[in-house]
Amino acid sequence: MSWPAGKRKARVGLFGIGHPDYWHQFPGMLERLTDYERLVARRLAEHADVIDAGMVDNAHKAVAAGDRFARERVELVVCYVGTYAMSNTVLPLVQRAGAPVLVLNLQPASGLDYQKTDTLHWLANCAACCVPEISCVFARSGIDFHVVTGILGVENGRFGEATPDHPEARQAWSQITSWVRAAQTVGQLRDSRIGFLGNTYPGMLDMQSDVTQLSAQLGTQIENLEMCDLAKRLPAEDEAVVRIKRDEVLSIFDLSEDSPVDPLARKPKESEFLWACRTSVAMDRLVADFDLQGLSYYYRGLDDNHYERLGAGLILGNSLLCGRGIPCSGEGDLKNCHAMKIMDLLGHGGSFAEICALDYNENFILMGHDGPFHLGIAQGRPLLRGLDLYHGKHGYGIGVEARVKHGPVTLLGLTQTVDGKLKFVVSRGESIPGATLEIGNTDTRVRFDCGVTNWVNRWCGAGPTHHFALGVGDAVATIRHVTAMLGLELVEVM
Repeated sequence: MSWPAGKRKARVGLFGIGHPDYWHQFPGMLERLTDYERLVARRLAEHADVIDAGMVDNAHKAVAAGDRFARERVELVVCYVGTYAMSNTVLPLVQRAGAPVLVLNLQPASGLDYQKTDTLHWLANCAACCVPEISCVFARSGIDFHVVTGILGVENGRFGEATPDHPEARQAWSQITSWVRAAQTVGQLRDSRIGFLGNTYPGMLDMQSDVTQLSAQLGTQIENLEMCDLAKRLPAEDEAVVRIKRDEVLSIFDLSEDSPVDPLARKPKESEFLWACRTSVAMDRLVADFDLQGLSYYYRGLDDNHYERLGAGLILGNSLLCGRGIPCSGEGDLKNCHAMKIMDLLGHGGSFAEICALDYNENFILMGHDGPFHLGIAQGRPLLRGLDLYHGKHGYGIGVEARVKHGPVTLLGLTQTVDGKLKFVVSRGESIPGATLEIGNTDTRVRFDCGVTNWVNRWCGAGPTHHFALGVGDAVATIRHVTAMLGLELVEVM
């Protein structure tokens, strides 16, 4: 099962810079640097919607390009430094654009043949000269900027340029691609509406969230929802849409038999399975009607009343939503829903998880939760298990039992500091094979290079919440860029 990495590409504003006096002093130099800038535009267009302002070599052009980028609402400004250029041709542009800036200090040649190099060829490889000047001006002006230094990588070069397979070219373009992906993620995050259904689990102080704080620092919109909003969308038992949902579920999940070790875990009853399918349809309708791109939910309910039954039926449907790119964070953890959303937008999944147990015998940590689960990152087919009760919660019904794919994994948590700033915590580990609990939870064995004890101490030392997003692959480098673009602190636990 796959999930969407995003609905749209990042909007990137590109411009090149150079010294206008060089154009008449060295015929052909402008055309050469323009070709380089167009190469950058083509490479960027593989990952982004590029608004290309071309060569900006005076303040008037800078103002016009900056205004254009602002109109186009670019999410990242890319400055390609072709040769030495004055900083006053750059500052007005980025001030007007109002987006983070990526400065590309990409030299065409890997080195110069000093005894055969004329002034034109030297100047065409002299980008690094003005990058400190530009950086100083940006820093003094409060501009959010980042520099990528390396080799441009030119196909079929005429002037002794290095090719795209040069290690410094590959490294530079890997960084550039990561920055563009980060811009895409931040842009989509700020376009997202996150639903908050019910309440936060009582007593879990780490998960209490300030909606204004989240909107102000992450840019998301938070939609407060009531259980009656869900209840009014519940289909009747005999509606055709319920049968369609049941067929969909059976195409994805296996059904368990009774557990030989846990009397609470058993083969799902048809009535409970059907109820979970009905509530899944209701969740689909809720998400569509309120145009949600994520959801945090919890409702305790009372004595088997209607809302308690609704809350108890959500794990299946919300696992399906996670697999569609709509992360659902249980227990009313709004902050963790945002961490899951970022991981999903980056294409790494991001399932709802916490620490479940420490295994010192085999050096791993069991991580997971009682649901929901991101179906796009499952190892094999997930399982539906009937549960006579949900530990620590009211109700009973269907649990999702699944494992994260074996291989590299990334953990991303979102917490906050004493002064009210949001803070991300990230780590990388490995999902490994082996037996896990068969109790209707989403447990995965995760091993860390630093060992169980060191990892737990270091993770807790960052002051995280007890939930995090567990995703596949190594997303740490791009998460660095995402948090830098958001202007928020990132703690790396390794």
